[in-house]
Amino acid sequence: MELRPILTTLRRHKTASALIVLEIALSCAIVCNALFLISSRIDRLHRVSGLAENELVRVQLTGIGKDENEDALTKTDVAALRALPGVRDAIVTNQVPFVNSSWNSSVTMTNDQQQPTLSATTYMGDDHFLDTFGLKLVAGRNFTPDELVQWNDFNAPNAKIALPAMIITRSMADKLFPGQSAVGKSIYTWGDDPIRIVGVVEHLVRPSDQGGEAGHEYSEILPLRVPYTTGGNYVLRVTDPARRDEVLKAAIETLKRNGPNRIVLADNTMTFEALRAKYYQQDRAMVWLLAAVIVALLVVTALGIVGLASFWVQQRTKQIGVRRALGATRGQILRYFQTENFLLATLGIVLGMMLAYGINQLLMGKYELPRLPAIYLPVGAIALWLLGQVSVLGPARRAAAVPPAVATRSV
Repeated sequence: MELRPILTTLRRHKTASALIVLEIALSCAIVCNALFLISSRIDRLHRVSGLAENELVRVQLTGIGKDENEDALTKTDVAALRALPGVRDAIVTNQVPFVNSSWNSSVTMTNDQQQPTLSATTYMGDDHFLDTFGLKLVAGRNFTPDELVQWNDFNAPNAKIALPAMIITRSMADKLFPGQSAVGKSIYTWGDDPIRIVGVVEHLVRPSDQGGEAGHEYSEILPLRVPYTTGGNYVLRVTDPARRDEVLKAAIETLKRNGPNRIVLADNTMTFEALRAKYYQQDRAMVWLLAAVIVALLVVTALGIVGLASFWVQQRTKQIGVRRALGATRGQILRYFQTENFLLATLGIVLGMMLAYGINQLLMGKYELPRLPAIYLPVGAIALWLLGQVSVLGPARRAAAVPPAVATRSV
């Protein structure tokens, strides 16, 4: 089919053609970026935590006033929790994943390094930390009892206690020592003394997203026994996921009985699966919202194409009839309108790709989002090409059905 008659017709309808091109361009730009944002959110929802999530429960306490015996009380708390039926292990730690706050520390390779190599989140716990959370050790070893330090001693004014060991994640080890084993090496993170790395775990996510996508697993574990007043996070690992609710209720009663002058924070006391679901609820809502925006935008674009094509068919009834009288087949009429729509869609898609790139640059600058991968541009283009062809099919078939006699009666 020759393109000249199509281009001539489009030049006579510049305003209508420009409007449909702009509509397709805007749809292409928004759809490409929305699909990218949906993909990013879904990746976050399925992010590997490294934890035995379906076996973990969390109880968070807060004290009333100052407790002079907090270390002793915490020790009896943990012993009582580990003795509960259905409990595999239990610890108290300063923080847990899937919350909106975290303990963070700069990491340097030398004591006099001006700019940190990275920023890591700091978990504190004893030699039961790995087993309780279900972390997988991929290099080195766990803490030994003689390496454990009491937090209050370490944090006391003028204290000069050096931490003898630490465990980091594989992601953090690869960043600090690319192509090398991190075990046995030392880094500076808490205090002025180097801390030796004794173990590497496969995964352990940060509590919040402060590290961004690249550093969401920059986590370090220090051998510090923290009292319940430092975060107040009691974590229990159950022997059977079906007993989580039972264990959680028993743990709350045990902690209340062991120290009555404390308050259980009910909103933060739950299973880790519930904790994760609560933490990512905004991401799930954003996925559905963006999906709804994409569907609505495509529907509006399709209606625009159908409306314009129907208007043009009505205007060109005489022209179509003349072409039919001169021997044009229904298939040729059908292809005419489909080719016309394809040209408009192609121009709109080209403009839309440039607009999509511009929007992505804006999002990168304002919200620190990553660069839009090139794969989303052809995906958006194909979607809009198909949408255009499907949308124009109805009006094009009506045009193809115009009989030659209609045109000849009006000549």
